[in-house]
Amino acid sequence: MGLENQAAFSGVYHAPMVKKILLGLAVLLAVVFVGILALGRGWFGEHEGPGTSSDVPRPAEVIEAATATQQAAGRWLGIGEPKQILFGDLHVHTTFSTDAFMISLPPQGEGAHPPADACDFARYCSALDFWSINDHAEGLTPQHWRETVDSIRQCNATAGDPDNPDLVSFLGWEWTQVGVTPDTHYGHKNVVLADLESDKIPTRPIASGGLTRQAMAVPPVHLRALLALAGRDERFSDLNRYFQERAGRSVCEDGVPVRELPDDCTEFADTPKDLFRKLDEWGHRSIVIPHGTTWGFYTPPGSTWDKQLTSAQNDPDRQTLVEIFSGHGNSEEYRDWRAVRFDANGNALCPEPTEDYTASCWRAGEIIQQRCTEAGFPESECEARAKTARSNAAAAGVAGHHTVSGESPDDWLDAGQCRDCFQPAFNYRPGGSVQYMMALGNFDDPGQAPKRFRFGFMGSSDNHWARPGTGYKEFSRIGMTESRDGAPGFLATPPGEPLAESVPFDPLNTKLAGFQLVEFERQASFFLAGGLVAAHASSRSREDIWEALDRKEVYGTSGPRMLLWFDLVNAPRSKSVPMGGAAAMKTNPRFVVRAVGSFEQKPGCPEYTVRGLSEERIGNLCHNDCYHPSDRRRAITRVEVVRIRPQTRPDEPVAGLIQDPWRVYECAPNPAGCTISFEDPQYKAGQRDSVYYVRAIEAATPAINADNLRCERDESGNCTKVHRCGTDATLGDDCLADTEERAWSSPIFVDWSS
Repeated sequence: MGLENQAAFSGVYHAPMVKKILLGLAVLLAVVFVGILALGRGWFGEHEGPGTSSDVPRPAEVIEAATATQQAAGRWLGIGEPKQILFGDLHVHTTFSTDAFMISLPPQGEGAHPPADACDFARYCSALDFWSINDHAEGLTPQHWRETVDSIRQCNATAGDPDNPDLVSFLGWEWTQVGVTPDTHYGHKNVVLADLESDKIPTRPIASGGLTRQAMAVPPVHLRALLALAGRDERFSDLNRYFQERAGRSVCEDGVPVRELPDDCTEFADTPKDLFRKLDEWGHRSIVIPHGTTWGFYTPPGSTWDKQLTSAQNDPDRQTLVEIFSGHGNSEEYRDWRAVRFDANGNALCPEPTEDYTASCWRAGEIIQQRCTEAGFPESECEARAKTARSNAAAAGVAGHHTVSGESPDDWLDAGQCRDCFQPAFNYRPGGSVQYMMALGNFDDPGQAPKRFRFGFMGSSDNHWARPGTGYKEFSRIGMTESRDGAPGFLATPPGEPLAESVPFDPLNTKLAGFQLVEFERQASFFLAGGLVAAHASSRSREDIWEALDRKEVYGTSGPRMLLWFDLVNAPRSKSVPMGGAAAMKTNPRFVVRAVGSFEQKPGCPEYTVRGLSEERIGNLCHNDCYHPSDRRRAITRVEVVRIRPQTRPDEPVAGLIQDPWRVYECAPNPAGCTISFEDPQYKAGQRDSVYYVRAIEAATPAINADNLRCERDESGNCTKVHRCGTDATLGDDCLADTEERAWSSPIFVDWSS
């Protein structure tokens, strides 16, 4: 065969082959494309449904016995007809929340924990009297909101007699606002609704806009597919199904009254003003509860609550309670230091350390200076680099640690933390502390009395595993707190080279997103089992509990169920005013405090739990340990009184107005309780409004993460080495340390009667 014939034959032979190869490649690409589409859109996953809660209530005799024991304790302390003190948790997330879904993923996650789990946990594991669901509105689809409503109704239907239910379940959501700067940051607020009838609840929850709206955006399909492939677990396919359902949501039109909007759109409110306006348009009974107000995990350094004490950004009729303590730490105490200061042009400046505080931006300079010195650079050069590092870190806000390349969580020691606070929130922001709020005055209207916050105090869990009331025992750190051992791969920050100079952080060009921007791993040492709200209610009914919340006759605890009464006993017309109340007086006020310690706990679960839940479910949900009180109470060791005299002029320094503690009263070690009375002999002479609240403090007991970073300190008290929770040395460890659990009364507001 000639060369020409061979070429012709070859061309004829190869043409079909090429077509087949190209066709095969096209089919392969199509299969890959469909596979990516299928994985990314969650075709292989299941819808995150609400689950089904048990239909067996707690035995009536158990409720009756607890009520009788509690009221007997009150009468022993001299209270003639004590109201019932009912314990609840008004801040609970399920895997309907995006962040809760994320932490449910393997390897540490426990899988789905939907609303039905929260109902069963509240009823059987923690044995609460009331609770509310507060999933992040930003992640709730219309279907999930409908399922939430139905699940809460189902939980209430099991409760028995509406006048004497074993458990009252409230509907609600979280408005999760985050601002990039102190001026645009308002923080997170829970909305709790009084009723469950269709005509008394909003058609849809109200989400926050701005940064949170952007952060809650659904990832692209190809990234979701890669996540499913990397995860190698069906739970990741469920997550992509969840993402896909959210991707189909429509956004409600701005400026349209809420009742004229479509039922299935997602509604946003950018500021508290917008949130309150929309709630007013609905007209339903609700309470708005700020929380995490000192939590620096997402709160920009330098943030304060001054901007929220205005007619526009505060609704004193709805925003009546504040979360003083949660599983994310304590937000009570004011300190005069700041994470950053600002110059006249609004530029962030890094403050010098004090005996009690080192700003994280200052520690950034120390890290860079040490690296520079070890690299052999001149001292003057290293000092200049440290100065630049402090400036870069201060300007970067919550992402300040990203200005130090190759940093490790341990490098920061205890920078950013309140060293002398009780179980403080991470990267503490004192301008959001409850004491700071109570000391503020707004004088924008000279002809009127200054505006002030008049919050009642409450505690909660802020649990993301559908576990209301986790603080009943200190066990099972992973599951009963938000703690994790290390950052999950998809949240971890890519490692960098440990450079001897600072790297400015550019938020507009960074490849990091969401939780990668913040200090995820160091935070794990600050998660706690969580607190409770206690309500002085006339009965166990929904309406009586709501009225107690509404009149602020409530207190918060750090977890244990202490009994606390705090009363003004010489109000005008011989009227006694309980915690949360107010009186106008010209005479020195007198108060009585009565406190009883919580019950020591027995191991395991009560026998009745097995009647309501299977053994498998008790293990999965309760971790085989429930609220199981013995008949022995812990002792109250002391009562501390805090007095705050709010500002009388705009420039009055806040630090001198907060007296903490103003009085301390030691209690005899009596398990039956402690009663103290006191008077303010300076009130009449001072002729100014005053705020009083008390702390009842128990004898020290072990608690999860109570020592936070577990610093080793030198002779001067400086932290030289940390032992963070969640590192290799503490895997499976509950990181227990002794702490003095406590209860905070709501304040009594005594106004000078001119």
